[in-house]
Formats: sequence, C-alpha cells, structure tokens
Amino acid sequence: MNEQENNMPDLLDIREFDEETLRKESEELLEMRFLTAENAQFSRTEGGFVALKTMGKEYARVGIYLTFPLTNPEEYISIREADEKAKEIGIIEKLSQLNPDEQDMIREQIKLRYFMPVITKVLDVKDEYGYAYWHVTTNFGVCRFTTQMSGNAVISLSDSRLLVTDIDGNRYEIPDFYSLSIMERKKLDLFI
Repeated sequence: MNEQENNMPDLLDIREFDEETLRKESEELLEMRFLTAENAQFSRTEGGFVALKTMGKEYARVGIYLTFPLTNPEEYISIREADEKAKEIGIIEKLSQLNPDEQDMIREQIKLRYFMPVITKVLDVKDEYGYAYWHVTTNFGVCRFTTQMSGNAVISLSDSRLLVTDIDGNRYEIPDFYSLSIMERKKLDLFI
C-alpha cells in the first residue's frame, strides 16, 4: 500500500448514512400542513417582508408562492422557508380564511413576486431576425420589450386571454384580446 492510499479516508466514513434522519425528512416533505388563522400568525418585518409563527416554530422571513398563479391566485398558497432550499412550511387553503391584515400582507408579497403588467394598448410589434420588438402601454405605463418569434412567447390562457413572456422571463397579460382595436389585433396576427 503506498502512502497516498494510506492517507485517503475510507469512503464509508465520508458518506455516513443516517436512515432515520432521511426517513423523518421524507415524511415531513410528504406531509401536507394547512396554515389557518388558528395555527399560524403572519406579521410584517421591519424590512417589509413577512414573518410567521406556527406549530411552535418562528420563521423570521418566509417566501410566498402561488400553486395556481394564473387560474387561482387566492387558494392553495405555499408558504416556504426563505432560504435557497425553499422547504415548504405549509399551505394556505383559502386566503379569505385569514384575518384581513394578514390577507393584505400576503397579497402584497404575491404582487411583488408575480409582477405581471396588463397590456392595455399595443402601439407596435415589429418582427426582425426571429425576434418581436413590442411597444405597448400597460397599467404601469409605456413599455418596450422583446420576445422570440418561435416557441411559447404568447400563450392563450382562454379564448381571449393571452400571456406574453419576454426574453428575460417577464410576463405580461392581455386579459381580453377582443377588447383591443382591430389595428392592435392585426399587429398580433403573428402570434395568434
């Protein structure tokens, strides 16, 4: 046996395996915990984030994620730890079941995470070299962005509702395609 082999730690020592800990973590991941007004207390942090006290634990900051962001933003809201793993703490079945102050806090966080301007007017859309250059008016003002011509840049969510995703992953909504003028709809012919 040479000196290098002698100094290498045994592979089994490096990878100690704790089956009980793994089983416990797996059960926690699979368990669905509903957060209600009775078992959870949400509060605003000094930095404008949301903290949570529930089931004997305190979380200085939590992440708020929608399970159905486009179709049902007020139900089945996932509350997760605010670290890179984003481990789920629990689910709010219906936002309306929390007190009004907590509902407002959570809606505010949802608006920040799921910022999606509504396109109210299509000023221009130009197609050049496989990209579409949009010039629109949104509920937040005039905006310019770029989408790819191929792929899923514009998705129909219903007969008249469209979701537009730009090359940076930002989303825009056209709630009613038919409420746009004929000229505006014509500019969108490339996508419909």
